[in-house]
Amino acid sequence: MALDEKTKRLIEITEAHAAHNYAPLPIVIESAKGVWVTDVDGHRYLDFLSAYSALNFGHRNERIAKVAHAQLDKLTLTSRAFYSEQFALLSEELAKFCRKDKVLVMNSGAEAVETSIKAARRWAYDVKKIPEDKAEIVTCDGNFHGRTTTIVSFSTSEDSRRSFGPYTPGFVSVPFGDAAAVEAAITPNTAAVMVEPIQGEGGVIIPPDGYLAKVRDICTRHNVLLISDEIQTGMCRTGKIFACDHENVDPDIVILAKSLGGGISPISCIAANDSVMHVFSPGSHGSTMGGNPFACAIAREVIAIINEEKPHERAAELGAYAVERLRAMRSPIVKEVRGRGLLIGIDIDPAAGTAKDFCKKLKYEGLLCKDTRMQTIRVAPPLIITKEELDLGLEKFERVLV
Repeated sequence: MALDEKTKRLIEITEAHAAHNYAPLPIVIESAKGVWVTDVDGHRYLDFLSAYSALNFGHRNERIAKVAHAQLDKLTLTSRAFYSEQFALLSEELAKFCRKDKVLVMNSGAEAVETSIKAARRWAYDVKKIPEDKAEIVTCDGNFHGRTTTIVSFSTSEDSRRSFGPYTPGFVSVPFGDAAAVEAAITPNTAAVMVEPIQGEGGVIIPPDGYLAKVRDICTRHNVLLISDEIQTGMCRTGKIFACDHENVDPDIVILAKSLGGGISPISCIAANDSVMHVFSPGSHGSTMGGNPFACAIAREVIAIINEEKPHERAAELGAYAVERLRAMRSPIVKEVRGRGLLIGIDIDPAAGTAKDFCKKLKYEGLLCKDTRMQTIRVAPPLIITKEELDLGLEKFERVLV
């Protein structure tokens, strides 16, 4: 394909940016549909990344795109001075979907995490009566909740933290998957425990069975809020609507983002009951773009798709099949395959190279994945993937890893 000067310049700019990133992905300008993307040279790839679970329902999903176009023709006004029909309806539908009394809608995952921290702290002072400025939140080693200065303050990743201090106080980190460590860290000043049901960016780390239920019990006994970050794991990715559903755990605060926007628009939220949400008074929190009608219309259609099509059932079935087939490869360079639903991690033996090395090889086979934590390939195809497309992707893994 002959490239014009504008396209060549775009490639130069993108490659310069990619030099500071760690994703060995191609430059995609125009073509993407379902689980496929096409680069500027006309090469097609199976997308087994889904923009870190933002594209649970595929590229250019027809239902979502139709709603987005219709809303653009109707109203795009964004202002905290006005409420829209879409915002009102989404608030009701999303609260019901999350099984909570209320939602607070923001734009990005990091914003929603920050909102949950503000909610937990104000709840600690107003309800639990912790002395002002003494509230603590227990977090987990290996977490990834975002990139703001407050959030990186409780990261245990040196790359995330380096040279971004001084760090925000008020956080205590414990080993992920260790419920006893959570309980040992709780003091009279503990406001909340924040946890990812599965650590996606941390390497698709799945905690021991019963861990979430034990943490729920610990939080209840100590009058501590349980915050579940479902930004990557929620919206059917793990074979349940929420990953906490695998243990029938009901968190006090649920955080959603990414796939809530259907791969089209940024939108996020926290969902909680009145006992937590009432701490926000008018003017104490807000967002210019949060709850805009365009994003709300899309999120409503995403919820409708989940309610009607039940993609979590497909994720459970196809995910179990994929894990079984990947394990059956018996590759000498694969140390472990683990997964829940269509969120799968493949650990590469360091003696064979890094996960990034093998993501590059997979790219040349026409398959897009993402390395994380140096040695783990993260596999997360859109939930709309067919069995035939999944088999095609698994064949590419077999060619590269065996």
